[in-house]
Amino acid sequence: GSMRFQTKSGSSPADMPPVMERDTDSEAGHGIMAKPQSMVSRLRKSIWGDLPRDEYKKIALLSATFLFIVGTYWLLRTQKDALFMKITGKLYIPYAKMCSFGVMVPLILAYCKLVDMVQKHVLFYIICGAYGCLFLLISLCLMIPGVGPDENMKPSPDRLLGWAIYMGIETFGSLTVPLFWSFVNSITDTNTAKSGFGLITWGAQFGAIAGPTLGKRAKSLGMAPLMLMGTVGIFFVPVMVRIFISVYPSTQEGAITKKQTGPVEGLRLIAQHRYLLGIFGVATFYEVIGTILDYQMKFLLDNEFKSAGEVTAFMGSFGQCANGLALVFAFVGTGFFINNFGLVFCLVCFPISLAFVVFYVWTNPSIYVLFYSMVIIKGLSYALNNPCKEILYIPTTKDVKFKAKSWIDMFGGRAAKSAGSMINAQLKTAAALGAYTGPINLTIIGVWISVALYTGRTNQKMVQEETVLGAEPKAPPSPLSNLV
Repeated sequence: GSMRFQTKSGSSPADMPPVMERDTDSEAGHGIMAKPQSMVSRLRKSIWGDLPRDEYKKIALLSATFLFIVGTYWLLRTQKDALFMKITGKLYIPYAKMCSFGVMVPLILAYCKLVDMVQKHVLFYIICGAYGCLFLLISLCLMIPGVGPDENMKPSPDRLLGWAIYMGIETFGSLTVPLFWSFVNSITDTNTAKSGFGLITWGAQFGAIAGPTLGKRAKSLGMAPLMLMGTVGIFFVPVMVRIFISVYPSTQEGAITKKQTGPVEGLRLIAQHRYLLGIFGVATFYEVIGTILDYQMKFLLDNEFKSAGEVTAFMGSFGQCANGLALVFAFVGTGFFINNFGLVFCLVCFPISLAFVVFYVWTNPSIYVLFYSMVIIKGLSYALNNPCKEILYIPTTKDVKFKAKSWIDMFGGRAAKSAGSMINAQLKTAAALGAYTGPINLTIIGVWISVALYTGRTNQKMVQEETVLGAEPKAPPSPLSNLV
């Protein structure tokens, strides 16, 4: 059978003592089961695939860890644009996204260097510790009168706190989410991923809903306390990672003994393999389109509401709806679609669905049309496109999973958002945004579909042939070996 998460004991359902009868519909084969349980087993298998029962505990711990990452990120995200628009100004959002692209470069280089130096789970301790300290400092600054958002003060690009908040929140999400999936990909095989990744996403969506729910109370709680809550959530992430490592020590990487390949190894691998360029496209085309539509919504939003608290509450409602949709779809749809229709279908289905949404927004550009359109786009992105994208990394080496992935997800994601922001910077009115973004987005989607087809089919071939991308080719046997 296919390999699963490795366990310390190495035990499997097949090692269990035989019984007189087995229920073949039970993936664990634990013997005679009542008919209702067998029906539950069939239903579970049809939705989530053939996932052994002992894997559910591992997935639950990973999902709880991801819950703190995305929950904290969404709590901070609901504040990001509200604080920036009221401290710095809405017209500077495109420039802030472009600046975050430049900030990510040294961060990625440092991250890739750390991959060579420390065990993979230690990366969580370093990165989350650093961001926790940063947001603790920001929380304290927001408590100082005249430093944070003030209705009696006009927004100004000279107020540096707004830039620090924006860069901090943008880069936090760009670093921690790819790091989590790199860690999971390194301890998972393809068959387990098809069933388990949807469940990991589903569990994490509870945190993604809790974050915006707190954000909706921004007017009563205040911006500084909300930022402080996010800081506490960040510090919980390494705690959860430590718990997972203590329960499953076999997933802990040994001492770093291999030759260090350097921080730019990821770029070399991407340039060398067309498959990784395909993943780059799958991961980044969405970011361009999402950035354009998101700015269009924020532009109308700033005209509609006057205070940072009102904007944060609106974005809290948006986060609740988007992550609520992702919660439902991840529970009943992600594993079902991947297991029954295949990875290629799912990779292509998302951009096609997005094309219909983009066309509707183009013909009906209003704040609430954009609201519900972005809910659909974000929800399907989290629950369908992201798990499929992560599965693409599984038949690859550690350097690909951590270094190439960091350049694709972190640098590529920032580059894509910067490209979208460059388009936004040229469209300075709501009328211009409504008129020109539709054709631009539909053109991008056309290219995206062809790239998704190529990448998905290549992944299918690699899995069938048991190819590991990035692995050094085995040396051919010596002719003298036949003489022994």
